[in-house]
Amino acid sequence: MEPLFGVVLGLILAVASPANDSCTCATNKWAVCAQDSPGNCTCRLAGSDHPVDCSTLTSKCFLMKAEMSPLKEKRLWRPPRGVADGDGIYNPDCEASGAFRARQCNQSSTCWCVNTAGVRRTEKGGRSLNCSELVRTRWIYIELTHKRSSKAFEVPDVVKALRQLFESRYKLRPKYIAAIKYDPPLIQIRLHQNKKPRWDVDIADVAYYFEKDVNNDSVFQSNSKLTVSVNGDALAIEKLWIYYVDEKPPEFCMKQLAAGIAAVVTVVLLTAGIGIAALLILKWLRTRTYKKFECKEMREIKTTSLE
Repeated sequence: MEPLFGVVLGLILAVASPANDSCTCATNKWAVCAQDSPGNCTCRLAGSDHPVDCSTLTSKCFLMKAEMSPLKEKRLWRPPRGVADGDGIYNPDCEASGAFRARQCNQSSTCWCVNTAGVRRTEKGGRSLNCSELVRTRWIYIELTHKRSSKAFEVPDVVKALRQLFESRYKLRPKYIAAIKYDPPLIQIRLHQNKKPRWDVDIADVAYYFEKDVNNDSVFQSNSKLTVSVNGDALAIEKLWIYYVDEKPPEFCMKQLAAGIAAVVTVVLLTAGIGIAALLILKWLRTRTYKKFECKEMREIKTTSLE
C-alpha cells in the first residue's frame, strides 16, 4: 500500500510543479502569484494586495507602491533611483482602480497635488492642502539619444521599429502615438491621450514601463534587457528624458517665481550700478587729468609772456 501511495504522491507533485512554475505574472515581476486550483492562477500586488491583470500593464501608482514594499526574500532592498517628478520615490495613495489620488502625503504630514502620472503639480503643504481634482496628463514627450553607430539608420525604419515596440511590448494602441521624429542621434516621441477608456493602457503607465526598461530595471517578469532592432541592427539607447503636459497648467506658488525674478532684477541692478559707477569714475579721472593739463599749459603761457 505504501509503495502505491508513494507513486501517486510523486505523480501529483510532478503535475503540480509545472503549474506552480507557470503561475507568474508576465507584465509585473513584483506580483505575488498563487495556484488556487488547476488552471487558475491568481496574482496580487506586493504592498497593496490588489489583484493584478497580467494581460496588460499595471498602473504606475500600484507599481510605485510595490517598489516601496520590501521583498519577502531575506536580502536587502534598495528602492530604485527616484521617479519621474524628480522628488524621489514615495509610497503613493492609490484608488481601487489603480489611479493616483489627487493628494499625496508622506509620513511627515507634508502633502502635494499630483496629476494622473503621479507627478507633483503644486507646492508642498500641510494636511490642510486641498486637491479638488486629479488633473489628467494629456501629452507625454519622450526624448532619447542612441549611441553613434558606423551604420546610419533610415528615418522610416527607426519610426517603424519604435511604433512596433510601443504597440507590441507596451500594448499601446497606434492612435495614441501622435508622432515620432528622428534627427540622429536624437529621437522624439509624442504620446497623446485625451481620455483613457477602461480597456486601454494609460500613456503614463507606458512611459513608466519604458523608463524602467531603458534603465535596465524592467518591470516585466522576464526582466530582460530592452533591445530595439532596426532592420536587424541594435538601436542602443543612451539617454532618456520624459516630459509631462497636463490638461491644466501646474499650480506652483508664485512666491518662488517672484523670489527668482527679484534675484534676477537685483543682479541686473547691481551690475548696472557697478557699470554706471565705473563710468562716472572714469569720466571724473579724465576730467581731472584734462584740468591738470589745462592748468599746466596756462602756467607755461604766462611764463612765456613775462619773458
